[in-house]
Amino acid sequence: MGERIKKNTVLSCLIIFGLLILVHGLEAIVVRTDETVLGENCINKIFGIIIVFIVLDLLKWKPIDIGFTKEKIRRSIGIGLAMGLASFIIAYSIEIIVLRSYGYTVSFGIFTTGFSLTGESEIHKGIGFILMCIFFNIINVVMEEGTFRGLFDKILLTDHSMKFALLFQALLFGVWHIVTPLHNLIDGDINFASFLGLGIGYIILAGMMGIKWGLLYRMTGSLYAGMADHFFNNCIATNLLHVITEGGVDDLMIVRVVIAQLLSFAAVFMIWKKCGYKKTCDSSLI
Repeated sequence: MGERIKKNTVLSCLIIFGLLILVHGLEAIVVRTDETVLGENCINKIFGIIIVFIVLDLLKWKPIDIGFTKEKIRRSIGIGLAMGLASFIIAYSIEIIVLRSYGYTVSFGIFTTGFSLTGESEIHKGIGFILMCIFFNIINVVMEEGTFRGLFDKILLTDHSMKFALLFQALLFGVWHIVTPLHNLIDGDINFASFLGLGIGYIILAGMMGIKWGLLYRMTGSLYAGMADHFFNNCIATNLLHVITEGGVDDLMIVRVVIAQLLSFAAVFMIWKKCGYKKTCDSSLI
């Protein structure tokens, strides 16, 4: 089975991806774990981690072979968190300036919500919900980075170029996020035209993030930098630290996320370019 995967790398990744997104869609649209006390679609993440380890066993690979390295873990995590912090400080500042220009009084709140395209996410307060949010977001980044930047990238590099592997895993990562607007379409929160627009936007934004985290993996030789930045984006800037005005909560969240991701993508790409597009960069550059 392992040799078949290596001989049909694109098809193998598509089959694995199809299985994962099927479970993802069923959980989000049918089971709706995010509407329970857990407040998070976590079944597909745990399922994804199991699938990654099954495929690794079939290929006779170890977690270290797909980026779960044992060296410089703290340094890599520090790079990712620093990048997330810097980009979102700027993004939050722009968001506050825009809101105040419209006459709003702005404050911050720390509580948990899921990401919503319609601004109707349920708010949960209390340390228990915050701890669950942190835990499930760790599970999320382990699964998504381990699958897309780790497993898919490694499989594709068996018989494709580094550029192809980078772009293909990023495309799959973008399509992975179609489930969110599809959920809203089925619930009647958006129409089909909005679904198409949001779906394309999701593919572009998530795909760009996939490229960025893929480059971070190549630059550091570890998944942990991308995991840390991914965690900051999802857990802190999306789920926990919220901007509150008289008009509501996080009215400009999507603007905040887009600004932060564009800034961090530009920074990573410029460093990658300065490295001469090499597989790894000199430690002084990152």
